[in-house]
Amino acid sequence: MTIADLLRVLRKHIATAVIAFAVVFAAVAAFTFLSPAKYTSTAELFATYTGQQDSTQNSNEMNSGASYLSTQIKTYPQLIKTQAVLEPVIQDLSLNMSVDDLSKMVTATNPTNTFMVDIAVESRDAQQSSDIANSVAKNLSKQISSSLYTDGTSKSPIQLTVVQKAQVPDSPSSPKIPLYLAAGFILAVIVAIGMALLKDVMNTKVDGIDDAKTLTGSSALGTVARAEVMSRSKPVVVCEPSSREAEEFRRIRTNISFLSPNSEEHGHLIVITSTEPSEGKTTISINTAAALAEDGKTILLIDADLRHPSVARVLGIEGNVGLSHILSGQASPRDVVQPYWKSNLHLLPAGKRPGNASILLNSDMMTEMVEQALAQYDYVILDTAPLSVANDAAVFGKRADGIVMVVGKGIAEKKELKATIDGLNTNEIPLLGFVLNFADPKKIHSKNYYYYDTPSGQHSDRHSESREKRH
Repeated sequence: MTIADLLRVLRKHIATAVIAFAVVFAAVAAFTFLSPAKYTSTAELFATYTGQQDSTQNSNEMNSGASYLSTQIKTYPQLIKTQAVLEPVIQDLSLNMSVDDLSKMVTATNPTNTFMVDIAVESRDAQQSSDIANSVAKNLSKQISSSLYTDGTSKSPIQLTVVQKAQVPDSPSSPKIPLYLAAGFILAVIVAIGMALLKDVMNTKVDGIDDAKTLTGSSALGTVARAEVMSRSKPVVVCEPSSREAEEFRRIRTNISFLSPNSEEHGHLIVITSTEPSEGKTTISINTAAALAEDGKTILLIDADLRHPSVARVLGIEGNVGLSHILSGQASPRDVVQPYWKSNLHLLPAGKRPGNASILLNSDMMTEMVEQALAQYDYVILDTAPLSVANDAAVFGKRADGIVMVVGKGIAEKKELKATIDGLNTNEIPLLGFVLNFADPKKIHSKNYYYYDTPSGQHSDRHSESREKRH
């Protein structure tokens, strides 16, 4: 995954990332500010080797003594936690705690290559931390010099001297607020990124325009929001011509017109399909056809989804007779093509469902009918079955300007969409682009579109560049 991919995932799941960051950072901050303050006080001792009483030490003996002292001093950090050292401390200070409790408060270290012993005590009471540290230092020194190395009749060869008494600390040693908050910030960032990545991996459905662009490898012709006006029985350019949705279909119309190759001999064949059912391909087909007709183009919209006809039902027109009757020789196009809204917009319903839909759609009759239609209309739009149901769209796509893929947000499966696009690419079937349907209205921005109109009404340079690349 590249940095760009990571940023895309974070942008897509920004709400999840922000919530995860806030929860983790708030938890760390709460722990930091609610944790009781603790104070640490340290006493320092210095160890010396004095040898046995009344003995004369030469240089060899002193070297041996230093070596012996180095070995012994390494055991003192553990010796400090024993009952022999800590029990007198509890008695001296009248502490209401056990030896085990006190041992958890005391830490001793021997700095590398030194004969020093540092005794640190952490307590919630500043005065108590220094009192305990000094008492532990005194009792450790007493144990070393009195009974540990001698039977009481001779002097101990090792002496511990307190060289720095523990002082009452002015400020708490824990929690370290700046350090804890910095660590909490870093942890929150890591968790936020992890949650965004996890959600992206677990989300198997297309969740936005970035997903659709990545999976289809093409550009967005438009993004249609989920809105009540889209469920009406008339195209939005008819019932709500000034609505945002109507403007979006005009944008789709513009994009299709610039992507379609120039042809003076015949019209343009546009195939509109989807990967899965219920992604809204019929609604997109109807509204795109109406938007093209509004621009003065002659349009024929054919409901080529003989397995699940929808155009007539959505528009509330007569649909009992249609394409299936033409392909079976029971009617002619003149008998079943219906004008709708404008004289330049014609509809060809699917008719009754045949039992041999695939045979009819792949017949010479269908090819001849489409060719005749292309000679009479500027645009012939085929609303075909989803590619997961039938391969009709791919068959027609070979003869079309290209396929327009309708991608339903929250409906299209990423894996299925990727497999569909791979199949189209393998068969060298052109893809004009995709229309993201059921998008969140709040997330629709002009930057998501491949084409746009400048305020002056002239198309941007990207239009021309795209046409030059295509032709």
